[in-house]
Formats: sequence, structure tokens, C-alpha cells
Amino acid sequence: MELDDLIKQIDCEKINYENVEITGLSYNSKTTAEGNIFIALVGENTDGHEYVKSAEKNGAVALFVEHEVESDLPQIIVKSTRHQIADLADAFYESPSKSINLIGVTGTNGKTTVTHLIQKIFENEDKRCAVIGTLGYKLNSNDIYREAKFTTPQAPELQRLLHRIKFENHIDNIAMEVSSHSLEQRRVGNCDFKGAVLTNLTQDHLDYHITMDNYFDAKSILFKNLKEGYFAVINADDEYFEKFVQIVPKGVKIYTYGIKNTADIMAENIDFTSDGAKFKLKNSDIDVSLHMNGMFSVYNVLAAIATAFALGFDIKSAVKSLEGVKGVAGRFEIVHKKPMVIVDYAHTPDGLENVLKAGREITPKGGNLICLFGCGGDRDATKRPKMGAIAEKLADKIVVTSDNPRSENPEQIISDIMTGFQSVDSDKVVVESDRGKAIALLKNISKENDVVIVAGKGHEDYQILKDKTIHFDDREEVKKVFG
Repeated sequence: MELDDLIKQIDCEKINYENVEITGLSYNSKTTAEGNIFIALVGENTDGHEYVKSAEKNGAVALFVEHEVESDLPQIIVKSTRHQIADLADAFYESPSKSINLIGVTGTNGKTTVTHLIQKIFENEDKRCAVIGTLGYKLNSNDIYREAKFTTPQAPELQRLLHRIKFENHIDNIAMEVSSHSLEQRRVGNCDFKGAVLTNLTQDHLDYHITMDNYFDAKSILFKNLKEGYFAVINADDEYFEKFVQIVPKGVKIYTYGIKNTADIMAENIDFTSDGAKFKLKNSDIDVSLHMNGMFSVYNVLAAIATAFALGFDIKSAVKSLEGVKGVAGRFEIVHKKPMVIVDYAHTPDGLENVLKAGREITPKGGNLICLFGCGGDRDATKRPKMGAIAEKLADKIVVTSDNPRSENPEQIISDIMTGFQSVDSDKVVVESDRGKAIALLKNISKENDVVIVAGKGHEDYQILKDKTIHFDDREEVKKVFG
């Protein structure tokens, strides 16, 4: 693409250039290739403007900068490269989302599961649907996950991926997880979402957003940008329900789901067994029998059904397609049967509470509910004692351990968690900072009729330490210990 055509959609402060052919976008000087336009991003610790010379050596033919730099290359000067990189990426990849039925799913918990359920519903209608999110991206429900880096990729990677899915794989529907970071940082800027789905809003990422109001403001961007004729699906039982309803633009159709409050799609007569959850859709003759468990799974399924309703699909047919789903990797995933050991991604107070309540529902009479968890380093420290209090309240036995300590001392993180306990009974609480050793302890403290929740990492196959990242998979460790 010629630079002339590329910058037509960009709000430029100043342009100093001769027209050149652009072959790609790059914001890392080390990976800049011949013909790329180099984007000088300004971050907390680095300033891309300092790496212009390196980008030139690697083949950059133009610069996307916030101020003039010493270079003979064409310079496109904008107010904020970080906020306008999405505009550049959208223009370069020819606005792929405009021709895609793109559905964004946001919320603290449940995003991954809901996107996969939506994918299943589309496939049941003989419509191809890709998913993009925490686990990477999949072109269909039987596909393998690819390129898992962030919940929502940076704008150039995201727009390239949307272009590839639409024009190379010829898929017209995408269900995508949309994180608060990606909304705040405009990584999804210019994405034309035809529908937005809210799972819930509870405490998470306050190390970044600082307050829940800021967290809400970030999530609300997805809904504020919906256009007339598009749709929003909102959890009627969520504390922030009314606030989300109020910011949805006029002309956008709102669909609701819930259990406690009146909604378009509601569940009643809910029952849990070790095989899964069962309920009835209120005001209908539709009974739902799931292979997934827990109240959070009921909410996730209701969100997917409400999306099917918004899309005009047959509800009974959508339910049938979801009844065959056995869950998503690392989301309440049963790894061992006796005792029943469940690995889950829960890493927030609300997430841990939900998964422990789900575990309690299927704990046999006379059995114990055991919880192993930790909290991530360099993240919101205020949730640590809250998670400790939740574990103490809901579990019979607790193993407190590490979960991606990063640059922090694991012992300090554990100490923060322990402040949430009313008392520390050695018969109930065990502390082991080495996560592998902690999982090994589970064999000694569990019986065949116990339910064990290993929470925090879910699908992740790594552990981030102070000086390195190592391979570590909770599911693999559980299988080593229990056979």
C-alpha cells in the first residue's frame, strides 16, 4: 500500500514525506522488515523514538511518530502513536471488521467460555465462526489454538488476524474476548463490533485501573461505540447492569439475561450434579441439561443463549447445540475423578467464590472441599486478603501457594493472602510457596470422595518467576501426582 493511501484515515499533526510503498507495520525496531513503517510507541519504560535508527537499519521506509526525529525518512507526526496505531492498522488492513459479523464479549469472568459457546451456536446454524481470546484463536470448534499472547492482541496483529480470517479463511463471523486493557489502550480501536456481550463486572486489574469506576469506564467503551441497528447483551443480575444500560446508544437493541432479576432469557429450577447443571428457561418449555457445572456456567450459557436470541437464531436449537459442550480448557476442567480434581482459571475474588460454590454443589456428603490457590505478583494486591477470606469461608481445607509471582517475593504475596484469614488452623490451612510441591501435597490431604479445586492458572502452561519463565501446567502436575 502506498503511504499516500495509508494516511488518508489518520488525523495527523504534521506530515513530512515523499510517497513510498509500505509493506507492513512494525512497532519493534528489532523485528522491523524491509518496507515497513515504524511506529514509535511511548510506554512507561521505553520510548520508541529512541529506536528509530535501529528500525532504519532493518529496512523501515517511513516513521509514525509523535514529534520530529533526526531522520531522512518520511515522518507522519500524530498526537499519540499509542492511541492512533489502531487507525493506522485498520487502514493498512482495509478495515476488515466492517465486513465481519464481529461480536465482542467483555467482563471480569466468563469471556473465554462465552465466546466458545457463541461459536458453537453459529456452527449449529451451519455458519462458520472463529474465536479470538485468551487461549489464542480458533477457526472452528475442532481447530487447534494458535498464537496465544494476549487476551486481545495489539492493533496491528489484531487487524492482520481479522483480515486473514475474513479474506484468507473466508469466515464471516467472529466471537472475540475484549479485555479492559485493550479498550483503554485502543487495541480494538476502529473494530466495528456488531454486538457486545457483558458477562459481569467484579474486582480485577485494579493495579492498572486503580478504581472500579475506571474499570467500568474501560469496559463501557465497547458498548458506547455500538452503532444503530447493532445489539447489546447484558447480565441483568450484575451490580453494574443499570450503568451499562444507560450508556448504550439509542437505536441499539438491548437483550438481557439473568436468574434473580427479570430478563429476556432467564433460568429457573436450577440443579447441580457431578454430571453437570440442569435448569429450565423461564416462560418456555425448554429444559437445559449441561455437561458444564456451577452457577457461573449457567450464567455463561444464558449469555450465549441471549446472543442467539439477538442474532435471530432458534432458541431451542441453540440450547441443543450447547448441551453437547463439555467446557473449555482450564475452566472448571475435571482432571482426575477420585478425588475429583478440578483445574480452573479463577484468579479474582468473584471468580474464586464462584468456583468454590460450584465445587461445594458437587461435593459428596462426608467429603471435603479443598482449595489450592495463590495470587499473581505485580498485580492488584488488594484482592489477596479478599481471596484468603473467601477460601476460608467456603473451603474445608486450603493450600496457599504461588501463582506467577513475577518480580515480587512469593512469601510476601502469601503473607498478604493470609491477612484475610480470621484464624490459621494448621489442620485446615497449609502453606507451600513452591506450586509443584503444593500440588503434590494434595494427595496426602485428600480422600476419594473429596473435591479439590486447583485455582488461578487454568489453561496456562507457564509460571512467571522473578528472573525467568518456566514451563508449568497445573493439569500436568495433577496427573503426575494422582496418576
